[in-house]
Amino acid sequence: MLDIAVIEDPAAAEASLDPIRTRILRELGEPGSATQLAAKTGLPRQKVNYHLKALERHGLVELVEERRKGNVTERVLQATAASYLISPQALAQVSPDPHRFSDRFSAFWLLALAGRMVQEMGKLIAGAAAAKQELATFAIDGEITFRTAADRAAFAEELGVAVTQLVDKYHNHGGSSAPKGRRHRLVVALHPVLKATGPQGTRPEPQGNRPQDRQGTGQ
Repeated sequence: MLDIAVIEDPAAAEASLDPIRTRILRELGEPGSATQLAAKTGLPRQKVNYHLKALERHGLVELVEERRKGNVTERVLQATAASYLISPQALAQVSPDPHRFSDRFSAFWLLALAGRMVQEMGKLIAGAAAAKQELATFAIDGEITFRTAADRAAFAEELGVAVTQLVDKYHNHGGSSAPKGRRHRLVVALHPVLKATGPQGTRPEPQGNRPQDRQGTGQ
């Protein structure tokens, strides 16, 4: 079982979004049969079997074992991943294209970069799993509180300079004396943390509209 599986097929995405099937996927974090799922969900066994077949057809659950009980063979299944993420590839015709525009201060460009990351990482994880190899990745996640918008703008500027210096230091510019090496993608992002407003949802921290109030992203 993968920790996270990225769904690229539109039909599989549609199947996963059904509320009953989502509940079944959650229950199948541990192996279970249609009879066990029926008891947990309160649904008829025949209806559970119908949803299981759809999930199995799209590769969202897989057979673990078959148990013989008298004249009946009980199939035990398990979700193929602990969690699922739908790739922009599932909406390929309308998915955002990072190459369409490039603005460090655009929240929409940040979203396009994030979407591309989900799509590429899904393919890389699937390939690494099939080859039984480790995937070399690195990420940092944290929070920082700025006293002022000017401080935030200064931080973004210094961060961009520091990243550029590191790239210049370690990037292989294709010299004849060095091997070509493996290309890696680098994305640096900065955005407000969502602020809770109660049970109905969240909202971002208030931000200014001036250029120095904007969030910087780099690649």
